[in-house]
Amino acid sequence: MENIKRRSAFILAAGLGTRLKELTSDRPKALVEMNGKPLLEIVIENLISQNFNHFVINVHHFGDKIIDFIANKHYDNVEIEISDERDFLYYTGGAILKALPFFDKSEAVLIHNVDIFSDVDFPQYYDDFVRSDDAAWLLTQNRNNNSKVVFDEQDRFHGTYNIQTEEYDGDGEFKECYKLLSFSGLHLIKPKYFSDFELKKCHVWSLYKDIAKVNNVKSVLIQPDYWFDLGTQEQLKEVSEWIKRRF
Repeated sequence: MENIKRRSAFILAAGLGTRLKELTSDRPKALVEMNGKPLLEIVIENLISQNFNHFVINVHHFGDKIIDFIANKHYDNVEIEISDERDFLYYTGGAILKALPFFDKSEAVLIHNVDIFSDVDFPQYYDDFVRSDDAAWLLTQNRNNNSKVVFDEQDRFHGTYNIQTEEYDGDGEFKECYKLLSFSGLHLIKPKYFSDFELKKCHVWSLYKDIAKVNNVKSVLIQPDYWFDLGTQEQLKEVSEWIKRRF
């Protein structure tokens, strides 16, 4: 696959899926179905339709079932690889570091939570990001939730903030001019900026804070027609019914 035509995605599928309760008692969250189709398949098919052709999927909880599922699927002109975390769960930051060898030929990588369902135009952001000088873009929204991501007036990442507890984990004092935005579970990175980090278990925000000390980690505000987090049974049911009505 030629570098210029390579469009890579890292699908985060290693989570325990505890919010889905009994639905993940015998399978990973990635294989929980919505209207008869596993969430992982929905994400892959959406990204293939947007010309992504290289996928890495990390696995942990019931990871063998994801490996078997992918082995039995046949996607033309698409490369799918597994970042195996069955023996040790690295969290999202560590998962990115562990998966880096799979992206040695990739200029950029879209990171996509397996439980996010949206109509975001990824190629537009991916190609613009490749042309930028930034190390990472966090796709953000204005959404009503307590957990916020903090950016300055130049849209540069500074940390996270909890509206309910007023806890801020950034360096220095929290400033009134800072923007509080909601993370979409979607981000873009350039692997070359992460290659000097030692592999370790870490949260993604601590990794991005380290990166932001020397390179730009920026917010890009998205306004898709629809975006859903399918992390709970209630959300899964609501979106399933919404899809039936809309499509």
